[in-house]
Amino acid sequence: MNSHMDFIKEQLYALTGIPSPSGFTKKVTDYLLSELTALGFAPERSRKGNVFVTLGGSGSPLVLAAHVDTLGAMVRSIKENGRLRPTTLGGHQWSTADGENCTIHTRDGRIYTGVVLNTEPSAHVADQKMEQIEEHMEILLDENTDSRESTLALGIQTGDIIAMDPRTVITESGYIKSRFLDDKLSAAILLGLAHAVKEDGLNLNRKVSLLFTVYEEVGHGGSFVSEDTEEMISVDMGCVGADLACTERMVSICAKDSGGPYNYDLVTALSAVAKEQHLGYAIDVYPHYGSDVEATLRAGYDIRHGLIGPGVYASHNYERSHMDGVRNTFELLKTYVTQ
Repeated sequence: MNSHMDFIKEQLYALTGIPSPSGFTKKVTDYLLSELTALGFAPERSRKGNVFVTLGGSGSPLVLAAHVDTLGAMVRSIKENGRLRPTTLGGHQWSTADGENCTIHTRDGRIYTGVVLNTEPSAHVADQKMEQIEEHMEILLDENTDSRESTLALGIQTGDIIAMDPRTVITESGYIKSRFLDDKLSAAILLGLAHAVKEDGLNLNRKVSLLFTVYEEVGHGGSFVSEDTEEMISVDMGCVGADLACTERMVSICAKDSGGPYNYDLVTALSAVAKEQHLGYAIDVYPHYGSDVEATLRAGYDIRHGLIGPGVYASHNYERSHMDGVRNTFELLKTYVTQ
């Protein structure tokens, strides 16, 4: 078990260290293809960019999906003072990024560093506090540029990607702090499951495949799956907050989110496994949430659908989870596909 947890930690650091806002995901999918191939599997990347791999087993095909695209931003325009005006990718909240370091990725492969700030960040200068909304935010480049022309001369243009620094930390007490635990933490857990299948020779009770999607944050990541899919579980972040039972140390099983209820029998089966295995778990309702598997349903697939994930606090912010939540999620998945 410890070897699998150590593997998941390593994968989390690796995944969060690869910038991948929606639409800019080739480097992270290159990494997935390399890691899965090294484990002895035969992954494929779709034209859309999703990565699909079958771990083994036969009958009643099950797909476990996690997304590796993240929130981020794009250069909307270059201002006359040389600073960048951003536009959001996904449900990015600018109030959580004010003061964050970032990188700008140009189309010819150059990378520049910068910082996200509102247009009047100095407490010693501002007459009143600046509201942290997109039109008041800008990216200051760590370059000697003070005009639109000097920024253009760096090779930066409209449409370039702006990625926030992840700042990934795992403490001695097991707490995981990082941007983009949604959903790179669960992507690391699925890689951990693949590692367990390879290292432990797990006897899978059905055909089990992994799907890593690249457009979840903008709503259509899971809109295409293998035609033989009978059941699909989104392995995403579990919500932690007011009126929810889940904590960062649990695996969350979602009964309903903004798209409606999840498959009743599948939620029941997952919770029964968690209870039988004495896992820390909670069944919750997420009022403001959507998942890859709902995109699959909207695309017309006739499947049973579910959603689970380790508890993550402060979603779409600098997020926090715990290795206990990782362990509970991993054990739930491993048991579900083997018992």
